[in-house]
Amino acid sequence: MKVGIVGGGVMGEAILSRALASGAMVAADVTVAELVVERAARLAAVHDVKTTANAHEALDSSDLVILAVKPQDLGSVRGSVPQSAVIVSIMAGVTIETIARAFKHERIVRVMPNTPAAIGAGMSAWTATHAVDGAQREQVRGLLAAVGHELYVADEKKIDMATALSGSGPAYVFLFIEALIEGGVAVGLTRAQASELVIQTVSGAARYAAEAGQSPADLRAAVTSPAGTTAAGLLALEEAAFRAAVINAVRAAHTRAVELGQSK
Repeated sequence: MKVGIVGGGVMGEAILSRALASGAMVAADVTVAELVVERAARLAAVHDVKTTANAHEALDSSDLVILAVKPQDLGSVRGSVPQSAVIVSIMAGVTIETIARAFKHERIVRVMPNTPAAIGAGMSAWTATHAVDGAQREQVRGLLAAVGHELYVADEKKIDMATALSGSGPAYVFLFIEALIEGGVAVGLTRAQASELVIQTVSGAARYAAEAGQSPADLRAAVTSPAGTTAAGLLALEEAAFRAAVINAVRAAHTRAVELGQSK
């Protein structure tokens, strides 16, 4: 299977790296179009793939095309895609209709992955046009499984919703981690001590939530003793409208994702 990747940035490389490691791609069959010379040289050296500055070299003869450029750069991508190939787009906010118009193509998969894909712990929501056949859907499913978990949704509108939640979600979590570390420093821990405590706590809590078989609300209640330290901390978060702020962040990100799609 010939693979063309347009855009060798963080997400493009994350997908490439994990797909090669899992066997979902073979290095000799991959061409990456990347304009930044230093970045292209690194991709070639680290992953032993062909790189080019011309997108058409990654598009024209590929069976699978991954569009991993910034949404605003789509208009600069030049080249034609074989009608039998499938286009997989990870561009935030860019609709299937826009991609179909840009490439005069019908076999399109739209995906919203996230950055933990770089370590095989990503979350990807995806949808596909009716023209994408069963074998191609399984290829895409296998590719996304190589970078973490995948969730198919039939309604394309839910991709923008996933963009706001799981796509942008790591940034919200990183901000929370930053704040927790600052809190630890504020009460007297060293930054190194606070960082180790916080990162393991967040990682362990997420894993526990995934495996415990209980709702997050139940898990929170189980660790909150009446009039205890956790109750005091949670009260401070509620008084600061923490819950509402997180909900508003997701809503704002969703609005922006929709706006990106409408601007194309």
